[in-house]
Amino acid sequence: MASDTISDYYPRDRSWHPKGLTPAYNSSVLRSPKRALLQMPTSLSETSGPVFGHNFLSEQDSDMLSNAIVDGDPVGERIIVSGRVLDENARPQASVLIEAWQANAGGRYRHVRDGYLAPLDKNFSGYGRCVSDEQGNYTFRTLRPGPYPYANNGPAWRPAHIHLSLLGAAFAQRLVTQFYFEGDPLIKHCAIVNSVSDPAAVDRLVAKLDLENAAPFDALAYRFDIVLRGRNETPLDAGHGR
Repeated sequence: MASDTISDYYPRDRSWHPKGLTPAYNSSVLRSPKRALLQMPTSLSETSGPVFGHNFLSEQDSDMLSNAIVDGDPVGERIIVSGRVLDENARPQASVLIEAWQANAGGRYRHVRDGYLAPLDKNFSGYGRCVSDEQGNYTFRTLRPGPYPYANNGPAWRPAHIHLSLLGAAFAQRLVTQFYFEGDPLIKHCAIVNSVSDPAAVDRLVAKLDLENAAPFDALAYRFDIVLRGRNETPLDAGHGR
């Protein structure tokens, strides 16, 4: 049995992540692999480059309440989302580029293919990015996204959620996931959430209310820590951008 030393390495447990084929999630039926997956080793060139620079980021990039303002504040429940990026032994991961995208407070994305009847908010893009600090900390200010309907063997609803993409030292080092909000009753009814079979893994996808870091008379706060690998790793995205 492995001990919790700094040299420990925990192989990825694929049963912890969403299944490729989940019949209750209609979209997975056609796009899931029909044959066993192959493990492809990566070369040095894939894990060492190309790299991204930090000079194109500004402090406002992580403030989704202000980074797209046209003529007023965006409409909706203001929230703060923060957490830490950690490795499999809870060591902080610095300089990780974190990109977030989400629907607005009405449940609509600013995307040409989103035809939901909820109105767009011209003062909210639903997109932000930041870089984790030396202790692995990250923070976004944003709106709590609204739930929205989607076609899945009939009408279905997605719980409120925010997508995250994490990039390490190179573009080949990428984790895409999404998180939900504590107490949302739609979580247990969502076919995409239920493609993750382990309740403990689902819980790793739920941001917890964090009143300690709420901004008085401004915004509630939620905490979502991201573990990149190991026994408590954050499950991969089962929604493929939805």
